Amino acid sequence: MAPRSGKTSSLAIPAILAAPGPVLLTSNKAANDAFTATVDARAEAGTIWTLDPQQIAHHPRQMWWDILADARDLAGAKRLAGHFVAASVDESAGSDFWSTAASNTLGALFLAAADHHRPITDVLAWLASPADRTPVDLLTDAGHDAVAAQLQGTVSGATETRDGIYETARQYASCLLDPDVAAWVTPAKHLPEFRPSTFATSRDTLYLLSKDGGGSASAIIAAAADAVMRAAVVVAERSGGRLDPPALCVLDEAANVCKISDLPDLYSHLGSRGVIPMTILQSYRQGQKCWGEAGMDALWSAATVKIIGSGIDDSDFADRLSRLIGDHDVQTTSVSTSDSGKSTSVSMRTERILPPDAIRALPKGRALLFATGIRAAMLELLRPDLPAMRERTDQVVRHLRDRGAAIFVDDRPEPAGEKFRYAKLLGLPYAWVISPHQGGDEVEFIDRWTSRAHRMPISQIPDALNLS
Repeated sequence: MAPRSGKTSSLAIPAILAAPGPVLLTSNKAANDAFTATVDARAEAGTIWTLDPQQIAHHPRQMWWDILADARDLAGAKRLAGHFVAASVDESAGSDFWSTAASNTLGALFLAAADHHRPITDVLAWLASPADRTPVDLLTDAGHDAVAAQLQGTVSGATETRDGIYETARQYASCLLDPDVAAWVTPAKHLPEFRPSTFATSRDTLYLLSKDGGGSASAIIAAAADAVMRAAVVVAERSGGRLDPPALCVLDEAANVCKISDLPDLYSHLGSRGVIPMTILQSYRQGQKCWGEAGMDALWSAATVKIIGSGIDDSDFADRLSRLIGDHDVQTTSVSTSDSGKSTSVSMRTERILPPDAIRALPKGRALLFATGIRAAMLELLRPDLPAMRERTDQVVRHLRDRGAAIFVDDRPEPAGEKFRYAKLLGLPYAWVISPHQGGDEVEFIDRWTSRAHRMPISQIPDALNLS
């Protein structure tokens, strides 16, 4: 779905509010978004944990998370390093020599720090001083002889190569240079520690917030989301195979702030363990840029429910969707006239049910549904604040009808500009606009004769038209 097409308001927020178990949300926004819309309701269900290293929500630090907790074996350390690499480079550039060597070095340093319960800030010190033998000694003491030998080989290699590898690794871990960012993943005795395994069996909510782009803390966000999902899978496997109630993981802006490299491979396995991922992307190509063409195809295939909203400008993807929706037979009647009289013939031709240009022109509020085992369907997306808006609309309608006014209610899922043009075409002199941004008892009044517009309480509507 394109920006401002209802991804958050119509999909993420309702899913979060209805979730019976733990909820994880990643986002690069807080104000007037899923965070502010759900935090109060979720606080009634359980504890609110907010990891906001770049102060997206200006939330004070009230927790810390041990980012090295899963890095106490080589696989976990390399996985953590992979998050820092993925946050900095695209999938196509993540396998060159410098990226691979820097990732191996980061993994070795993470393993050395985690095994001896060192803070992650020690890793920054080791990166700044390649000649420091401390990480090599720590790895040797812990029995990781092969990893220690590999790290020693990097340090002892050609100076230009070593410096290039370490500089690349420093760039990948650069977000930790900010002490305000590093504090969220550094032990703090006066704050509660967030533990993913405990979270998986709770009804708590974890908000993971980060900016996107260079210098962001998206590597930390991806690592935290990955740790939660993997911990939830472990808990599920130890308790019969599935989490009950299931954990909902809403990965909003997943390609920007939560680049988990093997998410396409995890997708089907997560669902079978009661961990429900909801990955929200702006376009199919955005997913291809993040996970590669094969990875995005795997993610698409593994998702049992796919919702595509307005803003599809990729002609190839629109044509693919059109072919998935299918064809239908259209009856064509032709009439010909000759000297011998008139003849009529009926023939059938095949047409796309929804051609690519119609998919591109989907209005905001409409979406296509592709779910396993059923034919494609067209959806009307509802907002969670729609019931309250309808109640206010009903109040306005009652006030006007009680005083004999003729009214027209335009509740089509069309942009506001289109509704205003239609009202002008009908010659309607007055309009009341009801939107989610107004107060609970307010509406906007527009006098089309004078172009005057202002907000007013619903109780004052009769006075506006001298109907009292």
